[in-house]
Amino acid sequence: MTVYIPTIETPFRPFPDDRWSVDPASGSIRVSSIPGTDIFTDPGGDDGGQVTSSTLHNAATLLTDAPAGDFQLSARVRVRFAGTFDAGVLFVRHDRETWAKLCFEFSPRGQGMIVSVVNNRVSDDANAFTVDGEHVHLRVSRKGTVFAFHASLDGERWELIRAFSLPSAHEPLEVGFEAQSPQSEGCDVVFDEPRLEERTISDFRDES
Repeated sequence: MTVYIPTIETPFRPFPDDRWSVDPASGSIRVSSIPGTDIFTDPGGDDGGQVTSSTLHNAATLLTDAPAGDFQLSARVRVRFAGTFDAGVLFVRHDRETWAKLCFEFSPRGQGMIVSVVNNRVSDDANAFTVDGEHVHLRVSRKGTVFAFHASLDGERWELIRAFSLPSAHEPLEVGFEAQSPQSEGCDVVFDEPRLEERTISDFRDES
């Protein structure tokens, strides 16, 4: 299956094929997550971040090669949550040990929440704010060698979630979407208004 973001003629690679679909009229991307899946390396794992039972890298992904220069990836993310840590995700990855994700995730307290993870051999885990609704706008920007995660309730006013760099800055990068359900039997995720654009953000801390 070949998938295209409406504003850019770039093929996307789905894993697995049968989980992903695109509405030809709206361009919305739909996926059903795989039960018991995530992308996370527990920093408290027994082997210091080596693959253990607390490490997962098996979630459904839809990825493409990132533009060579500055870019933005964005979508309005809707999740039909079924269990804790279910999430719809914007994802960037150099390799299995070097990646980052911005999530609309179901918290242990039963709330939708903005969560971000940066993995440099092991994962950190940072919660931002709760979302009182079924959808939220997420955006990933790269400017030079720096990435920024933003979230917005209305798609107009953006809040900086974090800015960071990855150690493999000059290595090939994949970008795209992910759906996870580490503790449930699966959830349905829709990425509305998906965009991958070659553009430069003026100021990471500017919410506009």
